[in-house]
Amino acid sequence: MLETLTRGFTAARERLAGVRELDEAAIDEALASVRRSLLEADVDYAVVKDFLARVRERALGEKVRTRVRDARGRVHRITPDQHFVRICQQELEALMGPVDTSLARAAGAVSVMLVGLQGVGKTTVAAKLARHLQAKGRRPLLVAADVYRPAAVEQLVALGERIGVPVHVGRPGQLPPEICEEARDRVRGSDRNAVVYDTAGRLAVDEELMQELEQIHRRVAPANTLLVCDALMGRDAVNVAREFASRLTLDGLVLTKLDGDARGGAALAVKAVTGVPIKFLGTGEALDRLEAFRPDGLASRILGMGDIVGLVQDFEQVVDEKEAEEDAERLLKGHFGLDDMLKQLKTIEKMGPLKEIFARLPGMGSLAEQVEDDQIRRVEALIYSMTPDERRRPEIIDRSRGTRIARGSGRKYSEVRDLIQRFTKMREMMASLGSGGLGRLAGAGPGGADPAALLGGGGGGRRSQPARNRSQQKRKRKQARRDRKRSRRR
Repeated sequence: MLETLTRGFTAARERLAGVRELDEAAIDEALASVRRSLLEADVDYAVVKDFLARVRERALGEKVRTRVRDARGRVHRITPDQHFVRICQQELEALMGPVDTSLARAAGAVSVMLVGLQGVGKTTVAAKLARHLQAKGRRPLLVAADVYRPAAVEQLVALGERIGVPVHVGRPGQLPPEICEEARDRVRGSDRNAVVYDTAGRLAVDEELMQELEQIHRRVAPANTLLVCDALMGRDAVNVAREFASRLTLDGLVLTKLDGDARGGAALAVKAVTGVPIKFLGTGEALDRLEAFRPDGLASRILGMGDIVGLVQDFEQVVDEKEAEEDAERLLKGHFGLDDMLKQLKTIEKMGPLKEIFARLPGMGSLAEQVEDDQIRRVEALIYSMTPDERRRPEIIDRSRGTRIARGSGRKYSEVRDLIQRFTKMREMMASLGSGGLGRLAGAGPGGADPAALLGGGGGGRRSQPARNRSQQKRKRKQARRDRKRSRRR
């Protein structure tokens, strides 16, 4: 996701590695990489120009405090490249935000009208939004007002059944404005306290479509009018948003298919060009893959620093707090087996695809593409081929038992061995952490807590991927310094 943007900012950071001072030459060299990635990501040229100008002005005009003291009195050294990255993050957040993701209410009910072109995923977003409202304690009603697209009504009814939300369907021949008005009255006379109108779209913005949407808007007066845009449309998504905003009062956007967008131009430019903020992101096909938009989280991911805050929020939604506390207590005592580990991995799996989870971990962005989503299935097959006693005490698994487990799971003996080795190391580390042995934990090395290795991607005696990445980055920084020295001599 957003690989094009991340690549440019990463290159800029590497160009500044080892630089002692942010002078004009160094900043312009770094910004050249950023400019290239922004344009490749299909960001509007005027937005790119303004963004680069602000970053350059701040990078040259702000005094860098090379040493700062934290709340505990510890002194930290701030390097010029870190200062540059911080400026970029703040400017990215300002470009996309601020955002209020709350949904307004009218007459005690949350009412949302979804508009957009055909094929952007409005019907699926309607169901996702209803699911989101359910999680907030609301009792939503879905309204099937797209009577033109074949099977659109049936699709919404099926989605409503999956999440347990009723769907209001119009009578044969009834027009969308009448359907929406009846649905609004139905909500007022029932225990429903939220309504989501799924309206029709067209292949392009035309007068007939806009007149119908304006008529629906006048009749039901929704508290929230959200435009659904496809992130894969790039700059076209921004142009569509501009046209809709000129005819309707938009309260926000829902950007879909962001998980499949390598560029990210729409996410960066739409707020700056239209003034309409992104409220929600669609990051997958599952009905729970709708997240409130956080500019700081997306900016952090664009800069290759992950999004640990968003990851924690997702984790809190899929885990039982009391059960998690009990599990954590056992983990920190080292009292857990392979069944417990599989349970933790399945909890992580509920948060979404493994690649996306790894991409949101700080420092794991480059590792994400190497993670395979079926790795949990492999670990599951290995563990289910063990006896209950072997799961509780993996240390009893010898060559004979390991060969039997591999044969029963359809895997290799080396995978069984690597899983046991990584699990044993993880258990020792957790027990060390629980007893206050942070020094030993820190000395475990980069391979000791390699998540990919824990999931069955162990690399034997080779260095872990993060270690290899750091080595490559170090070589690149040295080469960049040599290039700058040669350039100065000329």
